[in-house]
Amino acid sequence: MNDGELDRRKAEKKRLGEFAASFVKEGMTVGLGTGSTVAYLIEKLGKRIREEHLSFQTVATSEATEAAALRCRIPVSDLNDISSIDLTIDGVDEFDPSLNGIKGGGGALLREKMVASLSDYTIWIADSAKAVNRLGAFPLPVEVIPFGYKHTIRILSQMGCAPTCRMRDGRIYVTDGGHYILDCHMRSIDDPKALTVKLNSLPGVVENGLFIDMVDEVLLAAGNGIDVLKKKKE
Repeated sequence: MNDGELDRRKAEKKRLGEFAASFVKEGMTVGLGTGSTVAYLIEKLGKRIREEHLSFQTVATSEATEAAALRCRIPVSDLNDISSIDLTIDGVDEFDPSLNGIKGGGGALLREKMVASLSDYTIWIADSAKAVNRLGAFPLPVEVIPFGYKHTIRILSQMGCAPTCRMRDGRIYVTDGGHYILDCHMRSIDDPKALTVKLNSLPGVVENGLFIDMVDEVLLAAGNGIDVLKKKKE
């Protein structure tokens, strides 16, 4: 990716994050996602608190998000202390025309899925590279317990998932929950709903990064604007 492309995507993420901040209203409880696009959302929400004296509470999906929110003077509550979540705004690594997605590139898929499942309304913010015809080009994260993880790798390999253990700075990456992530390089996922059930039935698997029927709306950067894609009612 050249410098021009990097600058364009950075501008898209900033535009998306700032626009998404307008969905937060007085008195809401808001789930804050994790990732580079959400970082711009957090900055804008902090600015709204300072300039508009907007009052709301949040739940963070990762320790990194919580730290970023607190730096911007955004109040963060423990999920156990929250009875309901009005709105969750999060990023997505890729999504298909049915608005099913893959998440977990930032390592927060378990908490992201928990928060989304408790939300009345969920919005994903996505730059133009995240829209795909079929899921799988982005490696599918599978969160596993460290105990016996090499056996989980073997089982996933037998399933054709081509897993690799996520590394950082020469060491195994550890999630906020103390788990490992196996990134599955599948290239194409024919039946995401069936796969998520199969993965989560494996002993040792905590959660997977397939988010099926979990989003209500996607804000997608398009040119110099933003397209609003809404889940079709069945």
